[in-house]
Amino acid sequence: MQRVANCILINNNKILLIKKPRRGWYAMPGGKMEQGESIKESVTREYREETGLHLTEPQLAGSFTFTIFNDDDLVQEWMMFTFICKEFEGKLAEYCSEGELEWVAIDDVKDLPMAEGDRKIFEHVLSSDAMLFGSFAYTEDYNLIDLRLDPSRA
Repeated sequence: MQRVANCILINNNKILLIKKPRRGWYAMPGGKMEQGESIKESVTREYREETGLHLTEPQLAGSFTFTIFNDDDLVQEWMMFTFICKEFEGKLAEYCSEGELEWVAIDDVKDLPMAEGDRKIFEHVLSSDAMLFGSFAYTEDYNLIDLRLDPSRA
């Protein structure tokens, strides 16, 4: 099972996002955990590698499982740990090999193209301080099949 960590960095009522070239979807910067890393070490390293920024005291906001299915066959499964942070050091990288980095107004995030699971995570994290736990199931084309969230949200 793959493990990934990402972060919602908020600064001046904007969130730093990465627009992935494959689908044109926006996502939170982050990536795969390395063997032996803590989730906090992972998010700090991955965020710096993708953005050039050093997160200052990121706080865990959610823990999620994702499953990808081809009909009834499980194709892939991974865990994602999402952090939130409001302070950072450094200068934003001019280039990111993973996609385009963009500061987006908080109010505009809900209208961006992205995975539906990410949309639910943003909705919760931007409106609550409670830790969110969830499970998302997708088709191979990333159509959301099922989700369970705790605490649940409409």
